[in-house]
Order: sequence, then structure tokens, then C-alpha cells
Amino acid sequence: MNSADAASDGDKIRRIALHQLHQMMTDMKGRKVREGSTRHMRFVVRRCRPGDLPGVARLAACLVREHHAVDPDRFFTFDRIEEGYAAYLRGELDKKRSIVLVAARGKSIVGYAYGRIEPRDWNALRDRCGMLHDVYVDERVRRRGVAARLVEEVVAQLAALGAPRVILMTTTRNKAAQRLFRRLGFRTTMFELTREIR
Repeated sequence: MNSADAASDGDKIRRIALHQLHQMMTDMKGRKVREGSTRHMRFVVRRCRPGDLPGVARLAACLVREHHAVDPDRFFTFDRIEEGYAAYLRGELDKKRSIVLVAARGKSIVGYAYGRIEPRDWNALRDRCGMLHDVYVDERVRRRGVAARLVEEVVAQLAALGAPRVILMTTTRNKAAQRLFRRLGFRTTMFELTREIR
């Protein structure tokens, strides 16, 4: 091997190493590696502000309508859902026992979560705990870690308020949500059964 060959091989090795480093750095930034793979997205999870409420209410209305579509007898709906939810959550923002979080992508609200410290319930034999009442992510940005971040942050903030555990409910058909919650450490404790009597 002459000096020219050695230099050429050295250049090839450096190019390969630089290419691998560039690829690794690009993947860390969230490059879509191949068709259909999960692409990470820049977003922040933070406390909801009054100006976020229209975006949150839009997502909450989607949640209401999706539940109603699953079982119209079990889950009621109502007129002006967005306005109603915005008014209700506005009242929760300043309550010490309530947590309303958003996932924000720039100026867009792409997800939200609502949790609260609930008192002991003798009928349910449920001690004081944190309840995760709502978590919803815009369907256009699902499977990118938004829901997991929202849930983990709600759990952390409920724990900071003294909750010994967090309880949530999901529909039996929502297998994706059930897989996510189990992955995040939740266990199945109850099944709800409904019978119509009219």
C-alpha cells in the first residue's frame, strides 16, 4: 500500500465516521428514519393559561364526542361543548387541588390533561387520591410521546400535592390508551358494567 492509497483509505474512514456521527445527531433531533416510523416532535408540557382555554376546549370537545360515539347511552353529550368546557376549566386553573396541563407546539395546543386531588369516597372504598380525569392528544400528533409526557407530569404534580396514588378510567375499547397506561405503571383494578333498564 503506497502513501496515496493510505491517504485515500484514511479519507474514506473519516467520511464514514462523519456520516455515522451526522446520522446519529440527526436521529437524536427527531429525523423520520423510514416511512411509518415514529418521528419525535418538539413540544412543551406546561400549566394551562387562560389564553390556552380555546385550544383545550376544542380537544375536550373531541374527547366528549368520541366517548358519546362509543356508547351514547352511557356517555351523554351537550350543546356548546367547547364553551362549557372552557368555562369549567377556567374555574379549575386557580384551585390548589386541580392541575390542568397543556402540550404546546409553538402557539398550538396539541394535547391537554386534567387531574385533581379527590377526597375519600366511602361508597367506592377509594381513599384520598389523585384522579386523572382527562388526557387527550390531537389525533394528528399521536404516537409521538405527547400523552406519556402529559400523564407523567400530572402524576408528578399530584404526587407533589400529597397524592399516594393516581387513578384513571378509560373505555374498554381504547386498547392503545390501556397499553400506554400499563407501560406507565398503572394496573387494572375495576371493571364498570352497564345495564339499560328502560
